[in-house]
Amino acid sequence: MIKILLPKLQTRRLTLRPLSLEDIDDVFEYAKSSLVGPNAGWRPHISKEETEAFISYSIKKREFGQPGIYAIIVNATLKMIGTIEIHSYNQFKAEIGFVLNPDYWGKGFAVEASKAIIIYAFEILHLKRLQYGCFLFNKRSKRVCEKLCFTFEGILRNKFQNYNGEIIDEEIASITIEDYNSGKIKWKDEFKNSLKVDSKGF
Repeated sequence: MIKILLPKLQTRRLTLRPLSLEDIDDVFEYAKSSLVGPNAGWRPHISKEETEAFISYSIKKREFGQPGIYAIIVNATLKMIGTIEIHSYNQFKAEIGFVLNPDYWGKGFAVEASKAIIIYAFEILHLKRLQYGCFLFNKRSKRVCEKLCFTFEGILRNKFQNYNGEIIDEEIASITIEDYNSGKIKWKDEFKNSLKVDSKGF
């Protein structure tokens, strides 16, 4: 199977490049936190072996027609602070998801990385629909969604079963290609002009 182009993306403060096993220490640093995994439906990691298995699985996703997972790197320090990806990819539609080290919450990094991925989704993958889902209790994720100009669509009841068996509702929002091209995504043009894309890709 031909791998989907995964170009390196660089914003004013961040670089997005493919996740690597060399990121294991930085991933484990936040993956073991109780503030992170439960907000995304997975159990906090208890060992680096668990983190290594996650990274290996993430890398292998590219062999099955998925774009892959980006590591989020802070340009000023070269610190890896989280991951972001286009997942559930199916030719014309997909979903965005991200995880961020709590030490870097509240600094706009999730919004900045997401803007780069949204441009990648519509300009390089040529998606017609990009979906955003978050649990109702995850207020931080919802605020990111709002800042990115996603349109709220509704709540899917009993959508997800998390690691401890709890059934959770999920709030769904989206950006369509019509939204993207109509001027509704108010941040797009200015941000796109500053985004650097490595056309070679991975």
